[in-house]
Amino acid sequence: MESITITGKMHPGFDKILTEDAQEFLVKLHQMFNGTRKSLLERRSETHQKILSGMNPTFLRETESVRKGDWQVDPIPDDLQDRRCEITGPAEAKMMINALNSGAKIFMADLEDSITPNWYNQIQGQANLSAAYERTLEFTSPDAKEYHLNDGELATLIVRPRGWHLEEKHILIDGEVASGSLVDAGLYLFHNIKRTLEKGTGPYFYLPKLENHLEARLWDEVFAFAEQELG
Repeated sequence: MESITITGKMHPGFDKILTEDAQEFLVKLHQMFNGTRKSLLERRSETHQKILSGMNPTFLRETESVRKGDWQVDPIPDDLQDRRCEITGPAEAKMMINALNSGAKIFMADLEDSITPNWYNQIQGQANLSAAYERTLEFTSPDAKEYHLNDGELATLIVRPRGWHLEEKHILIDGEVASGSLVDAGLYLFHNIKRTLEKGTGPYFYLPKLENHLEARLWDEVFAFAEQELG
């Protein structure tokens, strides 16, 4: 595709993640949302400087009606009701298999802090997430010990993409470095949104390091766009 350039090495299986259609979806996300992301990062710097100059954080006047209003969020999905036992770790095959088989209710696959966010780990992590839904995820250790997913109930998956401030330098879109957040969420949604719904769950996310409501709103716009594009 002319709009996107991938400079990272195409390891075995990466072609199944970075398909032409998946790349096209990443281009759409970038063109729709990366400009706003960059503006919000500039706003972070401006806010930081104001705080250093003595400004105290406060509530926005325009959101007073929200704070004083009578409202509630939508009900929590059934498979997220019980989070008393939850495991967090990298999206590595052995870790994921052990966590999903563990009996814990939730496993959060972390694509940022729990893993060195290099090219191989990020894209292989996407392959592992897809394999988990296909129940084909497996791992063989150097001492020939084999790991497989159990046939029974597995922990519910939550994915933690990279924060808005991080980029994916191995993907260029329209000459710009791609957002790590949009790459992580975009590839996961593209390959798994229908799989999750077919299994009676959903594409759940833990969104890290948000600094204001505008950054949260941008994620909401990304998800609404993904729902429209991917069904």
